[in-house]
Amino acid sequence: MTAAPAPVHVLAAAAPADLRDRPGVDVRLQGLTRRYGSLLALDGLDLDITGGEFLALLGPSGCGKTTALRAIAGFDRPDGGRVLVDGRDITDVPASKRDMGMVFQAYSLFPNLNVAENVAFGLRVRHRGKAERARRAGELLELVGLADRADRYPHQLSGGQQQRVALARALAVAPQVLLLDEPLSALDAQVRVQLREEIRRIQLELGITTVFVTHDQAEALSVADRVGVLRSGRLEQVASPSDLYERPATVFVAQFVGTMNRLPARVVDGGAEVLGVRRPVAGDVPSGGPVLALVRPEALSVTADAAGPGRIVTRTFSGAVSRLAVALPGGVEVQVDVASADSQDLTPGTAVTVGLAERPVLLAPPEPA
Repeated sequence: MTAAPAPVHVLAAAAPADLRDRPGVDVRLQGLTRRYGSLLALDGLDLDITGGEFLALLGPSGCGKTTALRAIAGFDRPDGGRVLVDGRDITDVPASKRDMGMVFQAYSLFPNLNVAENVAFGLRVRHRGKAERARRAGELLELVGLADRADRYPHQLSGGQQQRVALARALAVAPQVLLLDEPLSALDAQVRVQLREEIRRIQLELGITTVFVTHDQAEALSVADRVGVLRSGRLEQVASPSDLYERPATVFVAQFVGTMNRLPARVVDGGAEVLGVRRPVAGDVPSGGPVLALVRPEALSVTADAAGPGRIVTRTFSGAVSRLAVALPGGVEVQVDVASADSQDLTPGTAVTVGLAERPVLLAPPEPA
C-alpha cells in the first residue's frame, strides 16, 4: 500500500562537503536553434546563467523550455548554437559525460531497488566502492529527510517522498549543474508547496547552479533567483521574480505572469488615460487609436459610492485578501484585490467607484473583434 504523504520539514542535516564546497559554474546558451520537422522549438535562444543561481524557465506548453533543458543535459542535440559550462563548449559532449544531475516529472526510480540503492545507482555505474556508495546514499537521504526509509522500495513511498529520492539520486554524483524538469507537477498542491521549499533550501545550502522548468507561475516566482519567460523558442524576459511581476517587459509577460486586467484607455500626450485619470506609460507607447491598459488587481481600489458607475459582482475570500469582481460600464469586468478586513461591506450588488494607483501602466493593442 502506498504510504500517506509525510510533511516536509526544514532539516538540520549538513550537505556532504564535496557538494557544499564546490563553486557554482556558469552556464551559457548561445543562439540555440532546434527544429522538429516544421516546428521551431528553439529560435536562436541566448541565455546566461550565473554560477550558483537558481533559474526558472517559465512558459506555456510548446514554448521550448524543456527543449532548452534537454539541450543543456545533452539529451537533445541543437541544430545550431552552443552550450557552454564554466566557459567550456560542451555542445558535442555526450550526456553521460556532462556532469549534470537531472530530476524528471516522472520519478523514474528503479522499482526493484530500494531507496538507498536508487540513490547510489549513479555511483555504482561509475564503479565506486560499496562502502562509498553506502556512505554517500546515507548522507543524501539525511539531507532530504528520508534516512529512515533507506530500506523501503519506491511503491512504499508517497509521490513527494519518491521525488525527494530522485533529487537525492541526482545529487549523489556531485554534479556541476542540477536540472529539474517539471519535478512537482505530478504532486498534489500541498506537497508541491512543501517540496519546492525543500528544493530551494537544499539548493541554497549547496550553491549548485540549478535550472528549473515549470509552467506554474507561483512555483517559478517563489523559488527562483531569476525567471526566464519563453515564448515560441525565444526569451521574452529574464528578470528577478519581483521585476518580472511588477515591471513586465512585454505584453505577453504581463498577461502570462499573474492576473492582469485589460481596461479601455487612450494615449494622451505620451501618457495614458484610464478610468478617467492620466497615468505614465511603461514601455512603448502605441501610435494612435484605441489601446488597452494592463493593470494588476492590487493596482485598483474600490470605494462604496451610491453614485458610482461600478457594481460588485462577486467577492471571493482568500484569507487576508479578498478578490472582488466589479462590472463597469461598457461590459468591462475587472478583478480587484482588497484587504479582507476592509471589504466586509463590499458585497455583491454594491455600487462602487474604481480607482487606479499612481503608477505607470503597460499598454497593449485592442483585442480583435
